[in-house]
Amino acid sequence: MYEAKTKEIVLRKVREALAKPAPFLPPTPDFTSPLHHTATDDLSVVFVEAFIKNSGTFVYCENEEDFFDQLYTFKREQNIEHLFVWEANLQKALYHAGIEYTDSEQDFVQKAQASLTTCESLITRTGSILVSSANAGGRRLSIYPETHLVVAKASQLVPDIKDGLQKLRDKYKENYPSMVSLVSGPSRTADIEKTLVMGAHGPKQLVLFLIDDLPN
Repeated sequence: MYEAKTKEIVLRKVREALAKPAPFLPPTPDFTSPLHHTATDDLSVVFVEAFIKNSGTFVYCENEEDFFDQLYTFKREQNIEHLFVWEANLQKALYHAGIEYTDSEQDFVQKAQASLTTCESLITRTGSILVSSANAGGRRLSIYPETHLVVAKASQLVPDIKDGLQKLRDKYKENYPSMVSLVSGPSRTADIEKTLVMGAHGPKQLVLFLIDDLPN
């Protein structure tokens, strides 16, 4: 008797609900609109703020000559003896600038103190560096060394991740890189007892030398 009465109450509530007019339906969301607001400030300023929040080390360079001076000073102050550089254009530039580097892969893992690479683009919103396997260093130079140095130009700044990926498609077309990765600061983890450990799965230090190549 109790179960029958309970069932009747439920059915009555269902009938009453169906008799009421349908509630106002919200408009269908526009899935084509961007998820994040477009940055209206200077892209370089927004990027640097996000990059530093990610614990990255930022070095501003007025031009390429200033970059060589800054790199030489950084290398000396950090006592970097083994700076691995595998990209031919970088090797040539450093050679003419008189900056020593290691172009061999011999004893790389044992001596991987620091590396210098270029990148594909700089993602403003997240303060990340977009790298790919298309560069001569591949993934190894951004993973093994304790310090990963990156040289980029301000013209490589893009607003968001989708813009960086589109630049890759336009650049490589059918030869799209097999590996694309976002580097957002040094490697870190707090999995063990919530204690932050730097360099757990990659470099302890990420340094970006940004060359200002934009018109004044």
